[in-house]
Amino acid sequence: MKIDLTNKTAVVTGGTGELGRTMIRSLAECGANVAICYYNKKDFASELKNEIEKEYHIRAVTVFADVTNLDSIMTMKKEVLQSLGITDIIVNNAVIQIHEWTSVLDQAPQDYKSQFNSCVMHNVYMAKAFVPDMIKQNYGRVIGINTECSMQNFTTQSAYVSGKRGMDGILRVLAKEVGQYNITVNQVAPGWIISDKYRNANGSEKNINQDYPYIERVPMKRRGTDIEIANAVCFLASDLAGFITGVYLPVCGGNVIPCI
Repeated sequence: MKIDLTNKTAVVTGGTGELGRTMIRSLAECGANVAICYYNKKDFASELKNEIEKEYHIRAVTVFADVTNLDSIMTMKKEVLQSLGITDIIVNNAVIQIHEWTSVLDQAPQDYKSQFNSCVMHNVYMAKAFVPDMIKQNYGRVIGINTECSMQNFTTQSAYVSGKRGMDGILRVLAKEVGQYNITVNQVAPGWIISDKYRNANGSEKNINQDYPYIERVPMKRRGTDIEIANAVCFLASDLAGFITGVYLPVCGGNVIPCI
């Protein structure tokens, strides 16, 4: 059994981010043409484009996108359409995370607005831009990148969780609205993942003081990797997951477990 995304086009917001870059590489490895959406890493986006085109012989394009602005997303969508054609897969991965993590009473009001715009409105805008074409072709995959924090609701998580739980509601409703058009809408919820910034030059994991108390709570007693998140994204993007929709899928070693 193989994940085959040949001749599919995927758009990944936050495509130059820690998880986004691995999703881009994995989607390309599965045969998809990819749009690498960046906000402030234009040079890295170009390097990534050249890398995957050479390695996987697919077509790629780099596109600027401010995911909190509908006009910016609509402009990005037009650029993708001109370069790669109609988009089959969108991965809503970008998020603004520059706020302090503190109590509800101390959290600045603008931090909640920031999370609302980069989580909720981001997903609304991407749907408005790309789903109409998916409906016309009677096929599509919408994948939102959520977080295990949405189920934890620990102290100091309120701003982040407020945006991600709002995103969850939008995508669950969207799944019911567009399922009749052979469009699936799912979410991947990473835990605290090992990505490039947590690796040494030789690929080994950096020792971080906070690792132990986190890992102690995880049933599988380790942190996940960026490739494990990308694997879940590629699966949900494929025809293997054609009858799966409305799912919130934690990829966190059992640190949170949805219940019926």
